[in-house]
Formats: sequence, C-alpha cells, structure tokens
Amino acid sequence: MINTVDNGKRFSEIGKRPADTLVWDDLRAFLAVARAGTLSGAAGHIGLGLATVSRRIERLEATVGQPLFLRQQSGYRLTEDGAALVEWAEEMEAAALSLTSRLRQDATVSGTVRLATAENLATGLILPELARLRAEHPQLTLEIVTDIATANLHRRDADIALRMVKPERGNVSLQRLGTLGYGLYAAPDYVATQRTIADANAFDADDFIGWSDAYASLPAAQWIERVLKGRAPAITTSSLATQFTACASGLGLAVLPHFLARPHDLTCLASDLGIDQTIWLVTQSDLAQSRRVRAVADFLRDLVRLNSDALSG
Repeated sequence: MINTVDNGKRFSEIGKRPADTLVWDDLRAFLAVARAGTLSGAAGHIGLGLATVSRRIERLEATVGQPLFLRQQSGYRLTEDGAALVEWAEEMEAAALSLTSRLRQDATVSGTVRLATAENLATGLILPELARLRAEHPQLTLEIVTDIATANLHRRDADIALRMVKPERGNVSLQRLGTLGYGLYAAPDYVATQRTIADANAFDADDFIGWSDAYASLPAAQWIERVLKGRAPAITTSSLATQFTACASGLGLAVLPHFLARPHDLTCLASDLGIDQTIWLVTQSDLAQSRRVRAVADFLRDLVRLNSDALSG
C-alpha cells in the first residue's frame, strides 16, 4: 500500500503539483491502463479509441515529467513513479464517483406539490393521466385541491394552479396554455321528446339546469340566467358533476365543457356561447425553479397541449 503523504512528497520531488495541473480524463485513462495492462484492454473498458488512450497517457506523463509505464511487448507495466500515482488517482476516482452519485440523487424530483384547479380539469383531464407523472417521478406527491374558491396562490394556499380566471395580484408567474370551450348540451332522449326543429334555435320552452346562487358569477350560470329571462330553472346544483348527471338524465339543458360532454354522447345544441375561457398556468414566482414544481408544470403544459382540440371543442 502506498502512503498518500509519501505520494505527495514524491510528486513534489519531481517538481509538479498534480491537484493543480492534472486532467481527470488523463488520470482515468491512466488507471484503466494500469488495471488492464494493455492499451486495447483499457480502451475497451472506458469506451475510447487506442489512439485517444495513448495520447492521454503521453499527456499525463508530460504533466508529471516522468514516464509512468514501461512499454513492453507483452503490455504496459507501471514504473515506480506510476505505481506511486495509482493510489492518489484512485482517491480522485472515488471522489468523482461520489460526486456523480450525489448529483444524480439531488436531481431526483421528490416532495409534495399542491395543485389548485377546477374539479372538471382534475377529474376529466389530470387524474386520468396522473399515472404518467407518477411513473416518471415516483417520489413526487401531488396534492390536488379542487375547491379553488378557498385555494389562493396569493395566500400561498397552493404552489401551482391550473385555472380559468387570471389572477390580478400576487407574486406569481402566468402562462396561457389553451382554451376551455363550452357548449349547450342535452341528453338524446330529452332532444327526442322535448324539442322540435321549429325551436332548434330558441329555448323558451326548455328546462334548464342552473347553478345555485353561490356560483352565480360563473360564466355558464350568467349565460343561463340571460337565456331564462326571469324563468326559474328546472333544477339548480352546486357542482359540475351534478350538472353533468342531471343533463345526462334528461332533466334539462346544461352548459358544459366540450371535453366532458362529447365523449358521453350528449347532444350539443349550441357550440359557441361566447363564454370560452383561457386556461392559465399560475405558479408561485419563488417556486418557479423548484424541481418538483417544474416537473408538475411541464406535465400540465404537455397535458393541455395534447388535449387542446378536445378542450377547445
């Protein structure tokens, strides 16, 4: 075993300071040749050409000012100076491997990200594809908050949000991802029994599924209120899921997102209501560079892009 202190003295004796001048790639080639005993064996081990390995050995020998190998017909044999360099080079190798391992570990996306979004986007868009994000980042936990009325990025209730209302305040970054389109939908049975060709573009005799007063600010709720002109809706609900179920059950007409209604064979009576909404990606500015938040943001961007046609209708 060569003592590292003696090695340092030895390199001082030959007038060099390896830590300041040596190139790690050269030391890596040196160790490969020392272990294999031949240029060809070393080249195969580290995946380089013979000429490249030879040049690196020659450059290392020029740096230390001494030959490190005896070139023999049977292969390469370490000189005394070469043998003194081996242990020191192996310590550098161990440090390099440790650093690489640490960097890979640090690059792992882990932790919890709190995502605020609308219930329809969570159930109809995000959750069906969430396994893909989990497969890519198994140590990442996504906490989805669908009651966005209580989740406010300005109050730091969430790390990131996918929503249809553009925030007007707060230290957040915004990105427009796409459009969420709405239409007026009815169950096929309702259309067959309640509507005629004559009233295809008028809704005076139709039953409507409205929103409760707490959700009167929703664009869909306001559109229905304008159409009803003071008439009462057949039923009011407080969630999109109940709106959809009531509509599919033939209780009346409902304003629904295209991407939720069309796959279920509901009949679209009007596809351009003038209430389409922009889909915004909202991120806490101080978390924009967080690995875990970036991973979720990339997933959401990709998800909206891949489903842009269905979302916009």
